[in-house]
Amino acid sequence: MSCPFVLGAIVIRLLPPACYVTPLGAMLLSSGPTFRSKRDSLLVPLGAVLLSNYAVIHFIQGGHFPWFSPYTWTGFLLVGVLGWTLRNELSVTRVLVASVAGSVTFFLISIFEVWMGWRLYPPTLGGLVDCYAADLPFFRNSLVGDLAYCCLMFGTYAWFRRRHCAVASGTRP
Repeated sequence: MSCPFVLGAIVIRLLPPACYVTPLGAMLLSSGPTFRSKRDSLLVPLGAVLLSNYAVIHFIQGGHFPWFSPYTWTGFLLVGVLGWTLRNELSVTRVLVASVAGSVTFFLISIFEVWMGWRLYPPTLGGLVDCYAADLPFFRNSLVGDLAYCCLMFGTYAWFRRRHCAVASGTRP
């Protein structure tokens, strides 16, 4: 059930950009509880992100951006690890909290990279605050995307599990 979510998220990512409303955070988060292996729950979506990054950067953005950033990839990894907290119990509240936590984590790490590496803001606390403040519209869109795609992915997953269990027990779904 997990691989179709990963493939779907990557296909959506390759469509024309929608102002940072992407399924990446939801894909990474939902892989944690839906893959049997913790290792695979990280390797499969991160591999998919790697391939889609290559495609986005080289075919959509004309090769103008680096494909790898330690900060961004640390953010991806942490969101995937956060998904592990949902392995034992899935509930609407837990998924929503994990989705917001994943969005905040990725935002804090990736924008810190912008402040550190892009030299758009002074290397002061005020420059860091200004950098985070300037990127709040992107965070809002990312948060909306993460929440919407988490609802879609986890809701679909729950529906399939309920349906599969009902069919396996001989009852109507």
